[in-house]
Amino acid sequence: MKPSQLPKRAGVGFKPEHFRSIIDAPQPPKHRTEKREPVFGTIRCENKNPEHRADSDFLHDALGFFEVHAENYMGAGGPPHAQLSKLREDYALSVHGVGLSIGSMQPLDQDHLARLKTLCDRYEPESFSEHLAWSSHDTVFLNDLLPLPYTPETLNHVANHIDQVQNTLKRQMLLENPATYITFTESTLEEVDFLTELVARTGCGLLLDVNNVFVASTNHQLDPRIYLARFPLTHVREIHLSGHSETKDDHGAPLLIDSHDTPVKDPVWTLYEEVLARTGPVATLIEWDNDVPDWPTLRLEAQCAQVLLNQAAQSRAA
Repeated sequence: MKPSQLPKRAGVGFKPEHFRSIIDAPQPPKHRTEKREPVFGTIRCENKNPEHRADSDFLHDALGFFEVHAENYMGAGGPPHAQLSKLREDYALSVHGVGLSIGSMQPLDQDHLARLKTLCDRYEPESFSEHLAWSSHDTVFLNDLLPLPYTPETLNHVANHIDQVQNTLKRQMLLENPATYITFTESTLEEVDFLTELVARTGCGLLLDVNNVFVASTNHQLDPRIYLARFPLTHVREIHLSGHSETKDDHGAPLLIDSHDTPVKDPVWTLYEEVLARTGPVATLIEWDNDVPDWPTLRLEAQCAQVLLNQAAQSRAA
């Protein structure tokens, strides 16, 4: 089974409207043939204090990889594949699934899994990941990532599904912790224990979404630091950062929505720094899927993450 092996740098979710800006920019060294040492330069970052400055070398090579949603590339050809093929010449690639319905109590869609295998065989991504969620029932597909109760029964189903995916793809899958808005009285396991047991049973890795931790903890009136203190960080191979929107529930309590439509919020940056202090550098993606900004704005978010990755690397080297 091929392990997940993204470079321990900042990346972004690829958006077709940014393709020309990306291609026109100076390209990084070929990621397959040249190992690059960490750059300890820093950059002015609106989200961070104190003020940072970066040298031109850091600006040139801030991006370590791109991530795409698998379901957007399951056709045979056309502009999506032409663009992705061009990016793949210069950048590492993460394929992120949103439609496998790993958490479903029903069997996996074998046609969908076959299309996913074709995609991964075509591009040989450094990483494949999916969500701890379900999104389909019988022939109905729900355009959302829905939560599941954490019980021994669901644990068995999810573990079997992960085994099927990894055996089919012949590569390690990363599983992402969810942003949730409800809990189930049927649950007998904590989410962290559920994820830890899945890793032990299947050998999968984990994708730690720090924004999801903050969103779910706020919604359920929990402490995100307690959650992260118990999270099996040694199995994390990728981190996601994104923005969220803020509202209130019917009782006037804070309700956060994992909306991916704003810059990363300060509390999430803080949690991210604390995670890196424990793990050292980990491949980190900036997700911005709605109200997508221009390329310089999105790249700046990635550079903010790269600042903290560089600092984590420097601390480890000291």
